[in-house]
Amino acid sequence: MDDLHASQEAPRRPAEPKPLDDVDRAILAQLTADARRSVTTIAENVHVSRAHAYNRIARLQADGVITKYTTLVDPLKAGLRSSAYVTLKVRQQSWRELRERLRTIPEVQHIALVGGDFDVIILVRALDNTDLRRVVFDQLQDMPGVLDTQTFLIFEDLDTR
Repeated sequence: MDDLHASQEAPRRPAEPKPLDDVDRAILAQLTADARRSVTTIAENVHVSRAHAYNRIARLQADGVITKYTTLVDPLKAGLRSSAYVTLKVRQQSWRELRERLRTIPEVQHIALVGGDFDVIILVRALDNTDLRRVVFDQLQDMPGVLDTQTFLIFEDLDTR
């Protein structure tokens, strides 16, 4: 095919992921409860063959349903004694750059762009209140594009999983 015709072709879009069924949801529940669970154990608990479970997990990864495997850490036992949700009002055109800067702060554990009275909500976990103050005042409030912050201290964390 010559260059003229190649440039006129419509760009290919990625295939739509297959809708999740009950088996997919059961496998996801097993992995959410314990990502280290073996495929054999998952297959037994979901009542499918090991090969079928393996293929389903591979498809869920390929489709982007499973994005990564991680470890949940108890913040108090890890020495992070001060946690807060911090909301940010930001200049709209600064979101992409701000998002990348927020990702570089080790104490920021979750970032969400939201609608409402503020634009971004983040979860900050720090060693203590002095460390939390440093993150909020010296890092977050000084970022270009941040117009305002509000901090909500977390008194008790409950993991629902």
